[in-house]
Amino acid sequence: KAFPELEHDRGGGNVTRKCLRGNMATVQIVGSVLREPTREAAREPPPEPGNGFRRLSARLRALHPDDSSSARTEIHLLFDQLISENYSEGDGVAPEASSSLVVLLHQIKCPLNQNHLVSKVSQLIHHLLNRLQVIVDEQNLDFLLAYTISAIQQCSPWTHMAILQALAALVYCNGSKCQKYLPDLVGKTGLLIKLSDPAQSDPEVRRAAVHCMANLCLSVPGHPYLDEPYQSICFQTFLTTLQSPKLSDMDDITFCMLLQNALKGIQSLLNSGKMKLTQTEELGALLAVLKKAMFHGLPGLNIEIPTVLYPTPLPQYDGPPPSRPQPSESCASRPPVNKKKKAKVKPKKTQEGEEEDEEANGEIEAAPTTGRVHLHKGNTQCRSSPGVQSLPLDGSGAAGKDRVSSPCSSSSWKRVSSSESDYSDAEGGMQSKMRSYQAKVRQGALACFLSTIKSIEKKVLYGYWSAFVPDTPELGSPQSVSLMTLTLKDPSPKTRACALQVLSAILEGSKQFLCVAEDTSAHRRAFTPLSVMIASSIRELHRCLLLALVAESSSQTLTQIIKCLANLVSNAPYNRLKLSLLTKVWNQIKPYIRHKADVNVRVSSLTLLGAIVSTHAPLPEVQLLLQQPCSSGLSNSSSATPHPSLPDWWKKAPSGTSQEETTVNSPRGSSEPCWLIRLCISIVVLPKEDSCSGSEAGSAAGSTYEPSPMRLEALQVVLAHLARGYFSMAQVYLMELGEVICKCMGEADPSIQLHGAKLLEELGTGLIQQYKPDSTIAPDQRVPVLLVVTFWTMMLNGPLPRALQNSEHPTLQASACDALSSILPEAFSILPNDRQILCITMLLGLNDNKNRLVKAATSRALGVYVLFPCLRQDVVFVADTANAVLRSLQDKSPNVRAKAAWSLGNLTDALIINMETPDPSFQEEFSGLLLLKMLRSAIEASKDKDKVKSNAVRALGNLLHFLQPSHIEKPRFTEIIEESIQALISTVLVEAAMKVRWNACYALGNVFKNPALPLGSASWTSRAYSALTSVVTTCKNFKVRIKSATALSIPGKREQYGSTEQYTQIWNALVTALQKSQDTTDFLEFKYCASLRTQICQALIHLLSLASASDLPCIKEALEQNGDMIQSYILQFLKSGAEGDDTGTPHSPQERDQMVKAALEHIGSVQALAGDTAKRAIMGYLEDILTVYLDSAGSQVALLGLTDR
Repeated sequence: KAFPELEHDRGGGNVTRKCLRGNMATVQIVGSVLREPTREAAREPPPEPGNGFRRLSARLRALHPDDSSSARTEIHLLFDQLISENYSEGDGVAPEASSSLVVLLHQIKCPLNQNHLVSKVSQLIHHLLNRLQVIVDEQNLDFLLAYTISAIQQCSPWTHMAILQALAALVYCNGSKCQKYLPDLVGKTGLLIKLSDPAQSDPEVRRAAVHCMANLCLSVPGHPYLDEPYQSICFQTFLTTLQSPKLSDMDDITFCMLLQNALKGIQSLLNSGKMKLTQTEELGALLAVLKKAMFHGLPGLNIEIPTVLYPTPLPQYDGPPPSRPQPSESCASRPPVNKKKKAKVKPKKTQEGEEEDEEANGEIEAAPTTGRVHLHKGNTQCRSSPGVQSLPLDGSGAAGKDRVSSPCSSSSWKRVSSSESDYSDAEGGMQSKMRSYQAKVRQGALACFLSTIKSIEKKVLYGYWSAFVPDTPELGSPQSVSLMTLTLKDPSPKTRACALQVLSAILEGSKQFLCVAEDTSAHRRAFTPLSVMIASSIRELHRCLLLALVAESSSQTLTQIIKCLANLVSNAPYNRLKLSLLTKVWNQIKPYIRHKADVNVRVSSLTLLGAIVSTHAPLPEVQLLLQQPCSSGLSNSSSATPHPSLPDWWKKAPSGTSQEETTVNSPRGSSEPCWLIRLCISIVVLPKEDSCSGSEAGSAAGSTYEPSPMRLEALQVVLAHLARGYFSMAQVYLMELGEVICKCMGEADPSIQLHGAKLLEELGTGLIQQYKPDSTIAPDQRVPVLLVVTFWTMMLNGPLPRALQNSEHPTLQASACDALSSILPEAFSILPNDRQILCITMLLGLNDNKNRLVKAATSRALGVYVLFPCLRQDVVFVADTANAVLRSLQDKSPNVRAKAAWSLGNLTDALIINMETPDPSFQEEFSGLLLLKMLRSAIEASKDKDKVKSNAVRALGNLLHFLQPSHIEKPRFTEIIEESIQALISTVLVEAAMKVRWNACYALGNVFKNPALPLGSASWTSRAYSALTSVVTTCKNFKVRIKSATALSIPGKREQYGSTEQYTQIWNALVTALQKSQDTTDFLEFKYCASLRTQICQALIHLLSLASASDLPCIKEALEQNGDMIQSYILQFLKSGAEGDDTGTPHSPQERDQMVKAALEHIGSVQALAGDTAKRAIMGYLEDILTVYLDSAGSQVALLGLTDR
């Protein structure tokens, strides 16, 4: 009677009450007749530990089966002993137990007409496989499956329960080995389909059949899965089970277990990755039953859900409003503690598909110390009640264990009650047991929903946003039920945590969906736009999550709430929402930074602060929050659980450079200290306080610092977020942060070292951004270069060189290389000479490192250094870098080759920059043999993957542009030039990534800029122009078209365009491209239409300004056919110039009309052939364009003058 629920699905393998009714009398008679043999057996010497199964099975095999009653009785008794033997003592059961069992069944010839014996055989199979974890090989599995299927078909209905238990244990994770039995089991008329039908008279058998199907659907990685027809049949069966109401002859606990099994079955189908929910009706039906099951048995809630949910932006299908509990029942949703003894130890391993006794598993829902809250605004209830802390979430839930009290580990839990009959005797025990089963259903539904989210596209999921995410209710209307209903009202901490996990999964990656939200202006329309609805939903999510934060007492669930808030903050468009949302979150989360019970709460609190300072940075609202006084909002009295305010320990500045010194050395106007940076510095470098030393996961024994996860998160907040988005605040602490970096990189923990290196990289990147030519930071607001030099000198004299040489930790070496590449070029040139040599020597030396991470980081760093003004004209350094990069281009790792190709592109950019200097010494001293090597390597790299190819073609274009006449005249360069240009042409035409084709067009334009190349007369000229004209008319990507039109307008002489036929082909292609400039099916390309037309117009005018007499007829013909279209676009070009993408087009009106006038003058100067009217027609056409343009401009000037008067 201690565990009455085992009668529903007993784990130990005993028969159910129905089985016992049929054979109880027989067992009693057998016991009386064979009393003496039983006593003799009892007088046998005690068996050796671990061989009980072998001894009993040997006795069973020794029997000579016949039809006598004594033989049958002996067989029954031996089976009873086999089932009841305590195998946990000694060595347990030998692995060959399944083979012994099969041999037994063969020897005793267990006939299927002996129902009692079949039932006991089934119990033994279930006991061995489920409880004792015996592994069945494929041959024995085949025999036992055939046996159990035949038993179901031939034995009496009362045995079906035991047989189905055995079958469930056999098929668990063995679905791939049951292929030939699938038609008999889950075919359209299969046994399990019939037994799981809602019309099945025995509810226990129906539940067991659904359980078998759920176990059959479990997938094992690397093994074949159920074929599609069987998947659909099982899915429909599970769905029908969930949709069916509870029948009158089914008790509540059996119904809960039936729902759990159906939910597990659907979850297994979805987790396999083979089942796709593509039909709207199918997905809508599943989401409807999941929403219904999510609220199964939730106290005080009664809702009606339709059979199918449809995607809609509006909240749908609101059922009856939840009944309002009386004030005296405000905490009734949290059940009272039901004290009971933990009856048995949970086995080390239990099959996932098997239901366990809730008490045996230790999963008893206990009353938390805080009441739940209502959903309606201003109706927060936060009453405290004594109780036991809830169990920690399992592997998929919150990280860490609740150190306050864990029923699984606390010895005091066993002393709560000495009575083993509370469940059967106390009405409260049955209610608590029922609530536990109902909570399991809700948790199963949420787990299944999580699998559903992972198996469908996010854009499909967001169609059902309003069904699961709360929205601000209209005045007087009830709050719609959602995941937040569970978070705020569910009495089970585990269920609340599951609901938060699902909500986090929905919010994760939702930035594109939420970005349409907007409520910065008052809504005064007759309808509610989608943007306003989503903004309202975001506000309601903030309100509900903050309510849950205040009310929660379970540390694990609290961690999930904070993580969910961090996901929301990371994806919500606060730049389009009203202020104060982030301020409320900020002020509510501050006290949890010093949460005493669990370090995970503190870590997740820092994660949330990091999400706030990284979202749409820099936000004015966050900037004000960072500048708050240190103590602002740290003692929040609204929390139900008292949270200590932050002490003064973290306000102390670490030893070293004082705050005053830092402020003096920092730019004016940014002296306002940032309390969050001060907090993070203190967490990283100062010893921890005793008040927070308990339950520190991740803290080394005897460590004087905060736990490692806390320090890492503090570094992450400063590094990835504050230093990146709010550098103007971080720069105040530059030297202090430098000391933190030195301390971190000098520690023994590789994770701390790594985060220190990444912080250095972020600070270096922030300094570089300040000194970029397009920077908006005023010069007097920048960090002085001399201070940057001091900072980097401290780094290079500190642990950074040691990190670069730490071959035991290649990831740290790679991060140190990345940090070294973030040095400010202006500061590098002022560094002491020995520090410069140190940097260069270290990088060149590490480039030959065997580790690919280090090699890739080094190749990239060399590509950065080669563009430094003080290094790019150093022929020796450029040559050394080129040789190092060329070696990396031969590496087997695609990542190393991609970084090396990028660096090669940068190196060739440096060559082009050096060409523009008046001193020609660099070009003369640079090795021609090295140029040949670079060309050959770039040609080979242009055949590599896209990430390598895009930079390889960029390098080819630069190298061909850099070639001097002295190089081109040499025969050994002729062939390589031909190959290089052919590689560019092939890349332009190939169906590769658009970035690759864009770079190839850019490279060809670079080739055309070299006047020493025989453009126009060489054989490759026509192929190059044909490739560009093909792209400008047919490429789907408008940016590639723009770049090809730019390349076509680069040659500065008529002879470079080749023959008249070649010129005509280019002219006609540009006219066609202008005509097609709006033909696109991708709406993202429309924003480039104006830029494309501008560039084509510029190319056409450029061609006109170079035209020869033989070119005029083709121009005239094109103008006669498309003159109006061309005129309208040229007028638009003259009036507005380039729009959108910057293509290098002249922007001033004077420059634009000067281009047309220059073309008109050139046409007028052409000596036309006798009788040719093309010249006059073209000149008249251009004059008309200028007249219209000047008339329009004159009328605008007159209008402006009239307005002024």
